[in-house]
Amino acid sequence: MPGRGMEDQRSALGLVLDCIVLWNTVYMDRALAELRARGYPVLVEDVPRLSPFVRHHISIDGHDSFHLPDLGGSHRPLRDPDAEDDA
Repeated sequence: MPGRGMEDQRSALGLVLDCIVLWNTVYMDRALAELRARGYPVLVEDVPRLSPFVRHHISIDGHDSFHLPDLGGSHRPLRDPDAEDDA
């Protein structure tokens, strides 16, 4: 059937986007919980404006590598909010 390849590509890209959104959502939730636990002011009215659709940390040129470190069944560590920003 003509065009089926494009449909498969869109399905695959949709799955990748879903995975990115899930990953970002999990880590945003962990980051908010950690900030609250450390006593940082997390305003309830600001939280709904956060978006898991950010993707500047994801390479979208088609050459991604997924060599994950052994985290012992845990999550990767969160960035220290008091550390200097690398960006």
